[in-house]
Amino acid sequence: MSEQRRARLRLEISREASRLFWKQGVAATSGDQIAEAVGISTRTVWRHFRSKESCAEPVVMQGVATLLRVLHRWPRHRSLEDHLALELGRRRHEPRSVDLADEMLAMKMIRLADTEPALRTAWLMACDQTEHQLLLIIGDRLRRPPHDVEVRRHAAASAAVVRVLGEHIGAAVLAGADLDEVHGVTSFSRCLAHAIRTATGGHVGDPTI
Repeated sequence: MSEQRRARLRLEISREASRLFWKQGVAATSGDQIAEAVGISTRTVWRHFRSKESCAEPVVMQGVATLLRVLHRWPRHRSLEDHLALELGRRRHEPRSVDLADEMLAMKMIRLADTEPALRTAWLMACDQTEHQLLLIIGDRLRRPPHDVEVRRHAAASAAVVRVLGEHIGAAVLAGADLDEVHGVTSFSRCLAHAIRTATGGHVGDPTI
C-alpha cells in the first residue's frame, strides 16, 4: 500500500471511529464496530492503529493541519498577524484543504476528550505533533537549530496556545456559536498572534528582518 493510500485509509477509519465515539461514547465503541462502519476487517484497523482511542488522532490532527501549513510559509518580513490574515483570508476563497465536516469532527473529539480520559491521549498526541512542527518553524525563524533550548521553550509555549485556543473554539462552536464568527480570519489572526507573542515573551510574532 502506498503512503498516500495508507493516509487516506487512516483518515477514513478515523472519521468513522470519531462519529461512533461522539454518538455512543468511547467505551461503547468496539474495534469491530469501527471496522464495520468503514467496510474493512477488524485486523486492518489494528494494523493501522495501536488502540481504538488512537483512531481519533488523524481527525484531531486535521484541526491544526491548515494552520501548520500556513505557518510553514511564514516569510521573515511579515508579522504573524499579517501573515495569518493574508493566508487564511486567501484560503476562504479556495477549495478547502480540510473538509468542514472534518473540522467539526475534530472539535467534537477535542471536546469529548474533556470527559473521556482515554481519548485525551489522542488530542495530546496531536498537540505533540504540533509542537514538533513548531520546532522547525520557530527554529528557522530565529535561525537556530530545532534542539536549541530557547527554540524548544518557544515551541512548547506556542503549542500550548494552539491547544488552548483549539479547545476554546471547539467548545464555543459546539455550544451553538457560529464557526465563522468564532473563527473569523481577522479576530483569529490577532488573537493567536497576540497569544503566541505573549507566551514567548515577544520572541515570536514580529518580522525578523
